Amino acid sequence: MRGASAGDEASGGPSVEASGERAVAAGRDIRQVATGDFATQVQVEQGTVLPAEALTVGDVTWPVRYLPGRTGHFVGRERELALLDEAFEAPGGVVVHAVHGLGGVGKSTLAARWAAGRSADVNPVWWITAESRAQLDAGLADLGRALTPALAGTLPEAALRERTLQWLSAHDGWLLVLDNVDDPADIEPLLARAANGRFLVTTRRGSASWRGIAHTLDLDVLARDEAVELFTTIYDGPTDGVEELCAELGCLPLAIDQAAAYCREACVSPREYLGLVARCPADMYAVGAEGGDAERTVARVWQITLDRLADTRAAKGILRTIAWCGQDIPRAYLNGLADPVELTEGLRRLAAYSMIRLHGDLISVHRLVQAVSRSAEPEHAMGIRNFVVRLLQRVRPKDTIWGEAAQVWVTHVEAMASYASSGSETEELAMLFMHAGAHLARTDPLRATALGERGATILERHGTDDFEAARTVRHTKILAHLMSGEHGQAVPMLEQDLGNAVDQFGASDVRALRLRDALVLALSEVDSAKAEALARENVELGASALASDDPMLFRLRLRLTMLTWTAPEPSAIEALLAEAAEVLDEDDPDVSFLERWRLRTLLAAGEGAGALELAERLVVSHRKVLGGLDPVTLDLRVVHINLVSHVGEKSRAMKLFSELMEECLEAAEGDRQDGRPLQYVMERFGMIKK
Repeated sequence: MRGASAGDEASGGPSVEASGERAVAAGRDIRQVATGDFATQVQVEQGTVLPAEALTVGDVTWPVRYLPGRTGHFVGRERELALLDEAFEAPGGVVVHAVHGLGGVGKSTLAARWAAGRSADVNPVWWITAESRAQLDAGLADLGRALTPALAGTLPEAALRERTLQWLSAHDGWLLVLDNVDDPADIEPLLARAANGRFLVTTRRGSASWRGIAHTLDLDVLARDEAVELFTTIYDGPTDGVEELCAELGCLPLAIDQAAAYCREACVSPREYLGLVARCPADMYAVGAEGGDAERTVARVWQITLDRLADTRAAKGILRTIAWCGQDIPRAYLNGLADPVELTEGLRRLAAYSMIRLHGDLISVHRLVQAVSRSAEPEHAMGIRNFVVRLLQRVRPKDTIWGEAAQVWVTHVEAMASYASSGSETEELAMLFMHAGAHLARTDPLRATALGERGATILERHGTDDFEAARTVRHTKILAHLMSGEHGQAVPMLEQDLGNAVDQFGASDVRALRLRDALVLALSEVDSAKAEALARENVELGASALASDDPMLFRLRLRLTMLTWTAPEPSAIEALLAEAAEVLDEDDPDVSFLERWRLRTLLAAGEGAGALELAERLVVSHRKVLGGLDPVTLDLRVVHINLVSHVGEKSRAMKLFSELMEECLEAAEGDRQDGRPLQYVMERFGMIKK
């Protein structure tokens, strides 16, 4: 049978031939075909003659480009752009690189900026939104239409997608950007088929999800100056409060963009925007610019991720809890929040979607994730906050003034203090503030006093007359005076407390012994004779009331020894240390005091080698227990650097000094902007006058 007649041929129509049993040939559209033996009938409503391009996967000789316009407000990221250049420079073979990070951190903007700069080197450069398998398939079909425009409207989507895969597998020198990939498994078939090109992936999924699939680049928030630059690029009004606003938004690019656009449209200043966020956080985090993508706000971007985590029971509870803490939370704080397996799974999935970061025993969370989590369920906010108050009380370190764990714990109480509004503060919260003040008194008297007095104010508002609370507030104030060198102001307070304790409990009661010991310490700075007499009395009272191996009795005797020894030999200090080892813990403050006393005696005796060895050991132990910038640790580090320089190791001393100054500068420029360590070090090294 022939599908074209001689008339067709004469009229210039196609001439086709068919041969073989039941062969069919057609030159134009036909409606019905029969093979002649009635074994098969095929009805075709419309046949289409495909152009020759449909049968080939030839080269593309014109620019094929599709990138979203997301780079108009682009700042910084020089390091990340350079890393991407380096990652894709190797010729041959498939290269897959995944940029991952928290939603809103600027992954897509970075990818678009970098890809735009590659247009002269590769072809095609094509952007595909690949949040789902369906979106990926649609994007590949769109690329197929761009590669062969003649096929547009001719082939079905599946055929266009397959044709794109064939083209990619047969060519190199192209770049596909796969944006916002949620599941790496969605793109693995594409990676397997197209083994000669370049893929840049953006994703919220962490690096562990991409092992064996792609090299990864972890994208962090902007630097503070870059965040300010981004804000002022979008908003050209008064800049009062812009740095504070960028800090409050955690320098997250999407939040900065969102806030700047709002300020521009509403004609409000950054400081006014800060006020709006404080009053209505849920509303402000959800509103975007007019005419923009309504889904691209921090609240909505993260809600997509939370919806995906809805099947993980502990994930929501973890976010609700850590929202009321500081930004680096010890993992142990969450023990008991859920079954250990459920808790671990919740942390794993939150980290996999970049909502948190896990660093050994620490959980890190962006401050804006915390803010959005706190504002997400206002009807439950009070109950959740009170739960976290009880949690922080449960994990409170036992020692009130010693150890880095206490200093870390205080930062979380201070975070809670910044979130709690006046009028909604409970008695439990008041006690939390006062305990934190006591912890903080040794290192930062001003902060300690502020927390203690805030707790006392809350209790007064509730009409609470709590002896323990009042004692804690006074204890915090006394410690603050002692640590500030205001011993004269601490003495009358201690004398009053000691008198009350003696009247209520007796002169030999442990509480009276402790208060008398604290009074001895305060008096030692203002009246040494009175301090010595009181110390002798305390030892006698303690000996009559305490067992001979009681640590308290050792402390009382040590205080008396401190007052009576003027120039002890190193061997005498070593004997005291040996005795202390029998009754005190290794990290006890009095053990530290004795070790530092021994260091001073070695220095006074001119035993430089022994002093250097001891100083090195003490620096290590005190950094571990107290942290590198604690006042005691700082003093030891200064002594150590001087000793290293004294023995002729100038380059090593300079290296240690540089490391110390760098830490001090970081503290001065950090969120708390604590310049005290820097000032102390500069004074000790004669860089400024006291």
